[in-house]
Amino acid sequence: MFDEHAVRHRLKLVTDTGASVLYENRDGVACPVCGECFDEFYATDGAESFRPDRRVGFCVAHADERLLLFTHEPSRDD
Repeated sequence: MFDEHAVRHRLKLVTDTGASVLYENRDGVACPVCGECFDEFYATDGAESFRPDRRVGFCVAHADERLLLFTHEPSRDD
């Protein structure tokens, strides 16, 4: 599905709580769900809260007992 370690050099780590990580996409990595470039990637293996500070679209995937969220800026038409 999505191997964050394979693209880690193209992402910037924003937070790591031990149970979850948030990365910023700095190099146009494609979302594994829709194929479009994502803005942020959030992964958690526990019950956590994720609250973006702006309006965003989401793609969601599940892999290896983790929930993966990929945020996308809405288009100007949305």
